[in-house]
Amino acid sequence: MNSSATSFRHAYDHLVRKIASGDLPAGAVLSEAPLAAEIGVSRTPVREAIGQLAAEGIVHKVAHRGTVVAEPTREDIIELYELREALETYAVARATRRGIPPNDLATLSQLVEEVANVKEALLASGRETLAGELLQRFLAADFRFHSLLLQASGNRRMSKVFGGTRLLIRIFTMRRQWHTANLLEAVYGFHRGILDAVARGDEPSASRLLGEHIQSSLKERLVEYEAAWRAAEQSNHLGGL
Repeated sequence: MNSSATSFRHAYDHLVRKIASGDLPAGAVLSEAPLAAEIGVSRTPVREAIGQLAAEGIVHKVAHRGTVVAEPTREDIIELYELREALETYAVARATRRGIPPNDLATLSQLVEEVANVKEALLASGRETLAGELLQRFLAADFRFHSLLLQASGNRRMSKVFGGTRLLIRIFTMRRQWHTANLLEAVYGFHRGILDAVARGDEPSASRLLGEHIQSSLKERLVEYEAAWRAAEQSNHLGGL
């Protein structure tokens, strides 16, 4: 990778992290010069990274303001999860037909158990919801589990679309995730059931369970979205009094 490509990737990854963490919240303006100074690159790779984020729908231009971090609508979230369901249910069925090598099955099983480990660590912490390192552990295990299943389908183009879709979902919802022990237990149950179905070659069950898992996640995201919308409406109302 040449220096310009490295600078672009560095700038892009930096912006994604800041948006996903909430350091650049929805509505925040992206200014090239301050970002370039912060990242330690010229303005060109920052401009290119912002352009890539715009192409992915993560940022957009607003008249008289510039480029800002996008705020998803309810319809955006539904469409993203519908795309995930279509891609992943097809992919897991194809992966089950093709068969998954033992080493990959072992890795998938470790990722399933990581969710259980995170749940136990959450209970031991005395906290009600995930945060910090535990949240990052869960997100990493969840993402890799779904990614490996999709890669096992053997369709590289689907893997690329999946990566962009999951990135959008993570950025749009990460700041409002309510991962309780009960939710982690539900995720663990779905992941274990999906993997068991894949391992025994039960294509219909693997596809059905994965579809139910994604539909359940969509319902959770919509509950969070609507709660955040109501909170914002209430804040705006109080601010106008």
